[in-house]
Amino acid sequence: MNCISLPSSHLLLHSPAKTTLKLACHVSPRMFFNDSATNNNSGSTNGFSLIKNVSKLLWGASLPPGILISTVRTAWTSTWQIMMSQLAPSDPSGAYTRPFSKFRLNPTAATTKLHLYVGLPCPWAHRTLIVRALKGLEEAVPVSVAGHGLDGSWEFNDVPDKDNDILVPTMDRVNRCRNLKEVYRLRKGGYDGRATVPMLWDVDKKEVVCNESYDIIEFFNSGLNELAQHPGLDLSPVELKEEIEEWNRVIYPNVNNGVYRCGFAQSQEAYDVAVSGLFSTLDRIDDHLGSSRYLCGDRLTLADICLFTTLIRFDLVYNVLFKCTKKKLLEYTNLHPYMRDIYQIPKVAATCNFLEIMDGYYRMLFPLNPGSIRPVMPSVCEHEFLSKPSKRESMSSVGKRVQHVL
Repeated sequence: MNCISLPSSHLLLHSPAKTTLKLACHVSPRMFFNDSATNNNSGSTNGFSLIKNVSKLLWGASLPPGILISTVRTAWTSTWQIMMSQLAPSDPSGAYTRPFSKFRLNPTAATTKLHLYVGLPCPWAHRTLIVRALKGLEEAVPVSVAGHGLDGSWEFNDVPDKDNDILVPTMDRVNRCRNLKEVYRLRKGGYDGRATVPMLWDVDKKEVVCNESYDIIEFFNSGLNELAQHPGLDLSPVELKEEIEEWNRVIYPNVNNGVYRCGFAQSQEAYDVAVSGLFSTLDRIDDHLGSSRYLCGDRLTLADICLFTTLIRFDLVYNVLFKCTKKKLLEYTNLHPYMRDIYQIPKVAATCNFLEIMDGYYRMLFPLNPGSIRPVMPSVCEHEFLSKPSKRESMSSVGKRVQHVL
């Protein structure tokens, strides 16, 4: 995959949970309680009790025989591989290969009325929200926030959202569609591909302008300055472009996409390669940040934004669900304070909805978490902890410049 082009849209993938329930013969919650007095008329419960009694008769309190365990394990593994092949396309070695973005930025987009579609769990969409906020484009580019539907699709709320301190799922504020797939299909000629976020929409032409996240943040940074409240903030200055691109070439494949390559690996070999690349890169960045406030010195850049949206999810999701378990981000001397430093920039924290992030991963990625149980949020991921002083502003003589501009 060409890392320079940074193909980085995010798809909330379909969970087969509904199908599983259908195959379970209309499972009723009452089936899981051994209370015959309340279930005399439940044929499903009687069937479950019959299976339970036969199991006790055959094996008593012991585990089922090895041949049954092996059969079930083989069946589950085969089913898992089928689901993973749809959830996360892979190469012959089992390594995850991210699909390319379908719609790249049209240079004429600046002359149109724009609307941004995002999903809060998605790190690729998150970067567009941060740049939009830092540049002060909230009025120029309104946003609709899709939530995760029961079938794994991006869905909108059917009631108007209220004002909140952080972003929450909303209704479709421009097209009044029920889900993101319907929005994509409004474009001329329709669309049957992946309905991914982020997506920049041309309101007047009813057309997808772009669904490639890096194209969008570059455009927000420099293409809409006449509409921005903070046009003087440049997150990709000419003198740093080459350095930003060098960092992107390192961070995208090994960290941004690297956590997904760990979580979506379909072979031990693919996982070992991905996890090695991930942590060797994190170690390298941690060393670099020991003498530099940001990746490119004293100035916050797009490279920092792209790294931040992965780091803020690391201990929350990736460390556990994606098996990125070698180290927690909290264990890094410089990376964690660096993440907190960016989190504390005005308007950034408001783009981080941690419960939505956890739900989007733990409850919707069924093959990785079949029980859909969301673990308790780590205390180090709560707002109060992340708001502790990072003390990194002392590393830079112009360290307060970003916050002054905002």
